Amino acid sequence: MKRLFTTTAILLTVVTGPAAAQSREQRQMMADIRMLQEQTQELAVAIATVTQALQDSIKALNQRLDQANDTTRKGFADQKVIVDDMGKDLRAIRERVDDTNVRVSNVREEIEALRSSIPVAAPQTALPPSTDPNAPPPPAPTTGPPPSTAGLSPTRMFDTAMADYAAGQFTLAVTGFEAFLRTFPRSEMADDAQFQIGESYFALNRWTDAIAAYNAVTQNYPMGDKVSQAFYKRGLAQERLGQIDAARESWNNVLQRTQDSDPVHTLAQQNLDRVARRPAP
Repeated sequence: MKRLFTTTAILLTVVTGPAAAQSREQRQMMADIRMLQEQTQELAVAIATVTQALQDSIKALNQRLDQANDTTRKGFADQKVIVDDMGKDLRAIRERVDDTNVRVSNVREEIEALRSSIPVAAPQTALPPSTDPNAPPPPAPTTGPPPSTAGLSPTRMFDTAMADYAAGQFTLAVTGFEAFLRTFPRSEMADDAQFQIGESYFALNRWTDAIAAYNAVTQNYPMGDKVSQAFYKRGLAQERLGQIDAARESWNNVLQRTQDSDPVHTLAQQNLDRVARRPAP
Protein backbone atom coordinates (compact mmCIF):
# COMPACT_ATOMS: atom_id res chain seq x y z
CA MET A 1 0.00 0.00 0.00
CA LYS A 2 2.78 2.29 0.88
CA ARG A 3 4.55 1.46 -2.35
CA LEU A 4 1.43 2.35 -4.34
CA PHE A 5 1.19 5.72 -2.67
CA THR A 6 4.78 6.48 -3.50
CA THR A 7 4.32 5.52 -7.10
CA THR A 8 1.27 7.75 -7.42
CA ALA A 9 3.14 10.68 -5.95
CA ILE A 10 5.96 10.22 -8.40
CA LEU A 11 3.54 10.09 -11.31
CA LEU A 12 1.80 13.26 -10.14
CA THR A 13 5.14 15.00 -9.86
CA VAL A 14 6.14 13.90 -13.34
CA VAL A 15 2.80 15.06 -14.83
CA THR A 16 2.49 18.43 -13.02
CA GLY A 17 6.17 19.43 -13.34
CA PRO A 18 6.30 20.12 -17.11
CA ALA A 19 2.93 21.90 -16.98
CA ALA A 20 4.16 24.36 -14.32
CA ALA A 21 7.41 24.97 -16.18
CA GLN A 22 5.51 25.57 -19.42
CA SER A 23 3.22 28.08 -17.71
CA ARG A 24 6.20 30.08 -16.39
CA GLU A 25 7.80 30.19 -19.84
CA GLN A 26 4.55 31.38 -21.40
CA ARG A 27 4.16 34.11 -18.79
CA GLN A 28 7.74 35.20 -19.36
CA MET A 29 7.20 35.16 -23.10
CA MET A 30 3.99 37.20 -22.77
CA ALA A 31 5.83 39.68 -20.57
CA ASP A 32 8.59 39.95 -23.13
CA ILE A 33 6.01 40.46 -25.87
CA ARG A 34 4.27 43.20 -23.91
CA MET A 35 7.64 44.86 -23.28
CA LEU A 36 8.45 44.67 -26.99
CA GLN A 37 5.06 46.12 -27.84
CA GLU A 38 5.59 49.00 -25.44
CA GLN A 39 9.07 49.62 -26.82
CA THR A 40 7.65 49.48 -30.37
CA GLN A 41 5.00 52.03 -29.46
CA GLU A 42 7.57 54.29 -27.83
CA LEU A 43 9.81 53.94 -30.91
CA ALA A 44 6.86 54.74 -33.21
CA VAL A 45 6.07 57.82 -31.14
CA ALA A 46 9.72 58.89 -31.27
CA ILE A 47 9.86 58.32 -35.04
CA ALA A 48 6.64 60.32 -35.52
CA THR A 49 8.04 63.14 -33.39
CA VAL A 50 11.32 63.19 -35.33
CA THR A 51 9.43 63.03 -38.65
CA GLN A 52 7.20 65.95 -37.67
CA ALA A 53 10.24 67.92 -36.58
CA LEU A 54 11.95 67.19 -39.89
CA GLN A 55 8.85 68.20 -41.83
CA ASP A 56 8.65 71.43 -39.87
CA SER A 57 12.32 72.11 -40.50
CA ILE A 58 11.96 71.37 -44.23
CA LYS A 59 8.91 73.62 -44.41
CA ALA A 60 10.74 76.44 -42.67
CA LEU A 61 13.75 75.91 -44.94
CA ASN A 62 11.54 76.02 -48.04
CA GLN A 63 9.97 79.25 -46.80
CA ARG A 64 13.41 80.77 -46.29
CA LEU A 65 14.49 79.61 -49.76
CA ASP A 66 11.35 81.12 -51.28
CA GLN A 67 12.00 84.37 -49.48
CA ALA A 68 15.62 84.35 -50.62
CA ASN A 69 14.53 83.66 -54.22
CA ASP A 70 11.97 86.46 -54.07
CA THR A 71 14.59 88.81 -52.68
CA THR A 72 17.04 87.79 -55.39
CA ARG A 73 14.46 88.21 -58.16
CA LYS A 74 13.46 91.57 -56.77
CA GLY A 75 17.11 92.59 -56.60
CA PHE A 76 17.68 91.53 -60.22
CA ALA A 77 14.51 93.35 -61.28
CA ASP A 78 15.62 96.50 -59.51
CA GLN A 79 19.06 96.25 -61.08
CA LYS A 80 17.49 95.78 -64.52
CA VAL A 81 15.35 98.86 -63.98
CA ILE A 82 18.42 100.82 -62.91
CA VAL A 83 20.41 99.60 -65.92
CA ASP A 84 17.53 100.43 -68.29
CA ASP A 85 17.23 103.90 -66.77
CA MET A 86 20.98 104.41 -67.14
CA GLY A 87 20.75 103.29 -70.77
CA LYS A 88 17.94 105.78 -71.41
CA ASP A 89 19.93 108.53 -69.74
CA LEU A 90 23.00 107.66 -71.81
CA ARG A 91 20.96 107.71 -75.02
CA ALA A 92 19.49 111.07 -74.05
CA ILE A 93 22.96 112.41 -73.27
CA ARG A 94 24.30 111.05 -76.56
CA GLU A 95 21.45 112.68 -78.47
CA ARG A 96 22.09 115.98 -76.70
CA VAL A 97 25.81 115.73 -77.44
CA ASP A 98 25.08 115.02 -81.11
CA ASP A 99 22.66 117.94 -81.25
CA THR A 100 25.23 120.16 -79.58
CA ASN A 101 27.89 119.05 -82.06
CA VAL A 102 25.57 119.87 -84.95
CA ARG A 103 24.84 123.29 -83.51
CA VAL A 104 28.52 123.95 -82.89
CA SER A 105 29.30 122.91 -86.47
CA ASN A 106 26.61 125.25 -87.80
CA VAL A 107 27.89 128.09 -85.65
CA ARG A 108 31.44 127.43 -86.83
CA GLU A 109 30.32 127.50 -90.47
CA GLU A 110 28.41 130.71 -89.88
CA ILE A 111 31.47 132.29 -88.26
CA GLU A 112 33.61 131.22 -91.20
CA ALA A 113 31.01 132.64 -93.58
CA LEU A 114 30.96 135.93 -91.70
CA ARG A 115 34.75 136.05 -91.58
CA SER A 116 35.11 135.39 -95.27
CA SER A 117 32.43 137.98 -96.12
CA ILE A 118 34.08 140.88 -94.25
CA PRO A 119 35.79 143.02 -96.90
CA VAL A 120 39.33 144.09 -96.23
CA ALA A 121 39.56 147.87 -96.58
CA ALA A 122 42.50 149.16 -98.59
CA PRO A 123 44.67 151.65 -96.76
CA GLN A 124 43.93 155.22 -97.78
CA THR A 125 46.59 157.92 -98.06
CA ALA A 126 45.69 161.41 -97.07
CA LEU A 127 45.97 163.97 -99.85
CA PRO A 128 47.23 167.43 -99.08
CA PRO A 129 44.50 170.01 -99.06
CA SER A 130 44.16 171.92 -102.29
CA THR A 131 45.16 175.55 -102.26
CA ASP A 132 42.83 176.43 -105.13
CA PRO A 133 39.54 177.68 -103.70
CA ASN A 134 37.80 176.95 -107.03
CA ALA A 135 38.94 173.33 -107.19
CA PRO A 136 36.10 170.71 -107.00
CA PRO A 137 35.80 168.72 -103.84
CA PRO A 138 37.50 165.34 -103.87
CA PRO A 139 35.24 162.44 -104.92
CA ALA A 140 33.74 160.37 -102.16
CA PRO A 141 35.31 156.93 -101.79
CA THR A 142 33.28 154.23 -103.45
CA THR A 143 33.07 150.64 -102.36
CA GLY A 144 31.88 147.76 -104.49
CA PRO A 145 28.71 145.85 -103.60
CA PRO A 146 29.24 143.01 -101.13
CA PRO A 147 29.17 139.52 -102.52
CA SER A 148 25.84 137.79 -102.62
CA THR A 149 26.94 135.25 -100.01
CA ALA A 150 28.14 137.81 -97.48
CA GLY A 151 27.11 136.94 -93.98
CA LEU A 152 24.98 133.98 -95.00
CA SER A 153 25.23 130.74 -93.06
CA PRO A 154 25.08 127.39 -94.84
CA THR A 155 21.58 126.72 -93.57
CA ARG A 156 20.33 130.13 -94.65
CA MET A 157 21.87 129.84 -98.11
CA PHE A 158 20.43 126.37 -98.62
CA ASP A 159 17.00 127.40 -97.38
CA THR A 160 17.01 130.43 -99.67
CA ALA A 161 17.79 128.27 -102.71
CA MET A 162 15.15 125.76 -101.64
CA ALA A 163 12.61 128.57 -101.36
CA ASP A 164 13.40 129.57 -104.95
CA TYR A 165 12.96 125.96 -106.04
CA ALA A 166 9.64 125.66 -104.21
CA ALA A 167 8.46 128.89 -105.83
CA GLY A 168 9.17 127.51 -109.30
CA GLN A 169 12.16 129.80 -109.91
CA PHE A 170 14.35 126.92 -110.99
CA THR A 171 17.05 128.96 -112.74
CA LEU A 172 17.49 131.11 -109.65
CA ALA A 173 17.52 127.96 -107.52
CA VAL A 174 20.36 126.53 -109.62
CA THR A 175 22.33 129.73 -109.07
CA GLY A 176 21.71 129.56 -105.33
CA PHE A 177 22.73 125.92 -105.01
CA GLU A 178 25.85 126.44 -107.09
CA ALA A 179 26.80 129.40 -104.89
CA PHE A 180 26.24 127.20 -101.86
CA LEU A 181 28.60 124.55 -103.23
CA ARG A 182 31.26 127.14 -104.02
CA THR A 183 31.02 128.67 -100.55
CA PHE A 184 30.56 125.55 -98.44
CA PRO A 185 31.91 122.59 -100.44
CA ARG A 186 32.45 120.51 -97.29
CA SER A 187 29.03 121.04 -95.77
CA GLU A 188 26.88 118.08 -94.83
CA MET A 189 24.20 119.47 -97.15
CA ALA A 190 26.51 119.57 -100.19
CA ASP A 191 25.06 116.37 -101.68
CA ASP A 192 21.53 117.70 -101.15
CA ALA A 193 22.45 120.93 -102.95
CA GLN A 194 23.95 119.01 -105.89
CA PHE A 195 20.86 116.80 -106.08
CA GLN A 196 18.60 119.86 -106.07
CA ILE A 197 20.56 121.26 -109.01
CA GLY A 198 19.63 118.13 -110.90
CA GLU A 199 16.02 118.49 -109.79
CA SER A 200 15.93 122.09 -111.00
CA TYR A 201 17.30 121.14 -114.41
CA PHE A 202 14.83 118.25 -114.53
CA ALA A 203 11.97 120.67 -113.86
CA LEU A 204 13.28 122.89 -116.69
CA ASN A 205 13.30 119.86 -119.05
CA ARG A 206 17.04 120.30 -119.48
CA TRP A 207 17.65 116.56 -119.48
CA THR A 208 21.36 116.63 -120.35
CA ASP A 209 22.16 119.13 -117.61
CA ALA A 210 20.05 117.12 -115.17
CA ILE A 211 21.95 113.92 -116.00
CA ALA A 212 25.26 115.73 -115.46
CA ALA A 213 24.06 117.02 -112.07
CA TYR A 214 22.86 113.56 -110.99
CA ASN A 215 26.19 112.08 -112.09
CA ALA A 216 27.95 114.62 -109.87
CA VAL A 217 25.88 113.34 -106.93
CA THR A 218 26.82 109.70 -107.49
CA GLN A 219 30.49 110.47 -108.18
CA ASN A 220 31.27 113.23 -105.68
CA TYR A 221 29.11 112.01 -102.80
CA PRO A 222 29.03 108.18 -103.06
CA MET A 223 28.35 107.81 -99.32
CA GLY A 224 25.53 110.36 -99.22
CA ASP A 225 21.85 109.59 -98.84
CA LYS A 226 20.89 110.98 -102.26
CA VAL A 227 22.73 108.47 -104.43
CA SER A 228 19.81 106.10 -104.96
CA GLN A 229 17.42 108.95 -105.79
CA ALA A 230 20.01 110.42 -108.15
CA PHE A 231 20.25 107.11 -110.02
CA TYR A 232 16.47 106.90 -110.24
CA LYS A 233 16.00 110.45 -111.53
CA ARG A 234 18.92 110.02 -113.91
CA GLY A 235 17.10 107.05 -115.39
CA LEU A 236 14.00 109.17 -115.93
CA ALA A 237 16.04 111.89 -117.65
CA GLN A 238 17.77 109.29 -119.83
CA GLU A 239 14.41 107.86 -120.78
CA ARG A 240 13.28 111.35 -121.86
CA LEU A 241 16.30 111.46 -124.19
CA GLY A 242 15.48 108.02 -125.58
CA GLN A 243 18.45 106.35 -123.86
CA ILE A 244 16.49 103.30 -122.77
CA ASP A 245 19.48 101.03 -122.12
CA ALA A 246 21.15 103.70 -120.00
CA ALA A 247 17.89 104.22 -118.10
CA ARG A 248 17.69 100.49 -117.38
CA GLU A 249 21.24 100.58 -116.04
CA SER A 250 20.39 103.51 -113.76
CA TRP A 251 17.32 101.77 -112.34
CA ASN A 252 19.22 98.51 -111.86
CA ASN A 253 21.73 100.49 -109.79
CA VAL A 254 18.82 101.58 -107.62
CA LEU A 255 17.72 97.97 -107.11
CA GLN A 256 21.25 96.94 -106.13
CA ARG A 257 21.59 99.72 -103.56
CA THR A 258 18.18 99.62 -101.89
CA GLN A 259 15.92 97.19 -100.06
CA ASP A 260 12.52 96.00 -101.24
CA SER A 261 10.82 98.17 -98.61
CA ASP A 262 12.43 101.36 -99.93
CA PRO A 263 9.97 103.46 -102.00
CA VAL A 264 12.60 104.34 -104.60
CA HIS A 265 13.28 100.61 -105.02
CA THR A 266 9.62 100.06 -105.85
CA LEU A 267 9.58 102.97 -108.29
CA ALA A 268 12.69 101.73 -110.09
CA GLN A 269 11.21 98.24 -110.40
CA GLN A 270 7.96 99.65 -111.76
CA ASN A 271 9.83 101.63 -114.41
CA LEU A 272 11.87 98.59 -115.40
CA ASP A 273 8.67 96.58 -115.80
CA ARG A 274 7.06 99.39 -117.76
CA VAL A 275 10.00 99.67 -120.13
CA ALA A 276 10.09 95.88 -120.54
CA ARG A 277 6.45 95.88 -121.67
CA ARG A 278 7.09 98.60 -124.20
CA PRO A 279 6.97 97.22 -127.76
CA ALA A 280 10.21 97.24 -129.65
CA PRO A 281 10.55 100.07 -132.20
